[in-house]
Amino acid sequence: MSMNVRERLRTALPAALKQRDAALVAVLRATLAALDNAEAVPLPEHGHGSLALEETPVGVGVREMARRDLSDEDVKRLVRDEIDERRRAARVYEQAGEHERARRLRHEADTLAAVAGLPHAPDLPAPDR
Repeated sequence: MSMNVRERLRTALPAALKQRDAALVAVLRATLAALDNAEAVPLPEHGHGSLALEETPVGVGVREMARRDLSDEDVKRLVRDEIDERRRAARVYEQAGEHERARRLRHEADTLAAVAGLPHAPDLPAPDR
């Protein structure tokens, strides 16, 4: 059975930590955090105001909120967004003469695409300003 994209990222994180690959650890953590953030469900408008002590909910899991279930396609799209964001930023840094920073961002994008098992896409144009 093949792993999905999230499983590939989660599996790669301990290996990157063991290898002390700080750049890969950072990009994996940022991407996994983006996925976790996408699963978050906003708190309801009511119910997070100040409550009297006797009305304050207590117990295990009382503040647990439901999470969204992301489909495999949602996860792939979000990971591609992370990759594309790095490529766009690299293009901006390249145009600003920050060649080393641009190289690092492209390397992050390429590494993330490889770990996630997503096809390599060409650099994207810089955003219009």
